[in-house]
Amino acid sequence: MFTVIFGRPACPYCVRAKEIAEQLTEKRDDFNFRYVDIHAEGISQADLEKTVGKPVQTVPQIFIDQKHIGGCDEFEAYAKANLDLY
Repeated sequence: MFTVIFGRPACPYCVRAKEIAEQLTEKRDDFNFRYVDIHAEGISQADLEKTVGKPVQTVPQIFIDQKHIGGCDEFEAYAKANLDLY
């Protein structure tokens, strides 16, 4: 299972999503993730919208195995329901 988190610096929800991903990496052998800093990578809002497939106003935007999950709250709910988080 591979997760991609698109985020930006100083975003508390991005930090939280990354922390959740780090917890899952420690707990599960089948979980891996990449954090993409959209500012450092030069990714614009338009670029992110193309990747997501719909308009986005916030980060993080999170994908698991190339399926768009949503933001931090949706990722945490998904992890609790499907990945034994907490």
